[in-house]
Amino acid sequence: MFDSRHIKTFHEVVRSGSYSGAARALGYTQPAITQQMKALERAVGSPLFIRVGRGMRLTEAGETLARHADTILTSISTAQQQMNAITRLRSGRVRVCAFPSANATLIPEAMARLAAAHPGVRVELLEGEPPESLGRVVRGECDITLAFTYPGLREETPAELVEIPLLEDQLTVLLPTGHPLARRRAVKLAELSEERWIAGCLRCRANFLHECAEQGFAPDIAFTTDDNLVVQSMVAAGLGVAMMPGLVLSFLCHQKVTGRALDPASRRRVSAYVLREHLGIPATARVLEELKTVAANRVGC
Repeated sequence: MFDSRHIKTFHEVVRSGSYSGAARALGYTQPAITQQMKALERAVGSPLFIRVGRGMRLTEAGETLARHADTILTSISTAQQQMNAITRLRSGRVRVCAFPSANATLIPEAMARLAAAHPGVRVELLEGEPPESLGRVVRGECDITLAFTYPGLREETPAELVEIPLLEDQLTVLLPTGHPLARRRAVKLAELSEERWIAGCLRCRANFLHECAEQGFAPDIAFTTDDNLVVQSMVAAGLGVAMMPGLVLSFLCHQKVTGRALDPASRRRVSAYVLREHLGIPATARVLEELKTVAANRVGC
C-alpha cells in the first residue's frame, strides 16, 4: 500500500530532478525527503532512482510509477474535493422511503426546506408501508424510512434500527358529507358499527379491527385499498366510511367527504428509522433534522 504523501514527494523529486529541489519546493529537509523515498522504495520493493554522476535517473520501476503519479495524485485530489463537498452538504444523496400519507405531507415540506438550504443534496423518494419499508433500510435499499406504529398492536422493530419519533398522528373517520354524524365534531367508533367500511393497508387494517373489537363489534369491510385517494372517492360515492390517519386531512380532495376525529381520541406514532451508523452521515442527518422540524410545526396531528 502506497502512502499518498510519499507519492506526492516522489512526484516533486521527478519534477525538480533532485532531492534538494523537492525539499525546497515542499518545505522539507533533504534528509526527510531521503527517508520518504526509502520508505516508498520499500513499499514498491525496488529502487526508484540510480545515481548518474551528480544527477539521478529513474529506474524502470521509477519510470512506471512516474507515469502513474499524476493520475494517482489527481484522483486523490478529486476524491478529497468530493468528500469535502459531501461533508459540507454541497452534494450527497439520501434515499427516503415513506408511506403514502407521509409522502404527500411531511416529505414535500421537508424536501423544500432542504433544497433551499442545501441545493446540492439530492433525495431519491421511494414509497412503502411498514413493516416491509423497515426491512428496506436493513437491506440497504434506502437510508431513511418513515413508518408508523399503533399503541394497541405488538410490533417488532429490527434491532439494527434507531427510531426518531416525529409526531402523534390522530386518527379520523371519513364520512360522506351528508352523513348524519358529519355534523358532529367527533364521532364514537361504536356509533358506526352498522356501517360498511373501506379498509386500508395491512397494518392499518389490523389496528382498525383491534379498535372495533375493543368497542364490541366486528366491522363490515366492503372494500380494501392502500390508495388514500381511492378511499376518498369511495366515501364520496357513498360506498362506505373509513378510519384514516389525520395526515390525510391535509390533502382531502373531495368536497363530498368530511373528516371527523374519533372520541375517544386514537393515535398512531410516526417515526423515522435509520441504521445507527448512518446518523453520522451529514446529508442523512440533515434530512432527519428537516423532517423533525416539519413534524414539530404540524398542528392537530
